[in-house]
Amino acid sequence: IDYKDIATLRKYISDRGKIRARRVTGACTQHQRAVATAVKNSREVALLPYTSSAK
Repeated sequence: IDYKDIATLRKYISDRGKIRARRVTGACTQHQRAVATAVKNSREVALLPYTSSAK
């Protein structure tokens, strides 16, 4: 998973900006770790927000 592929990463993020659990996404351990790393890298370069203030 590429950290620049925002459309794919959005599937693994909740509406509040948190990374969804493996139970929810259905990803295996290895893929969930790759997703988490990609999301964190994407946040680091400001492609994804750290949190989403849903009011």
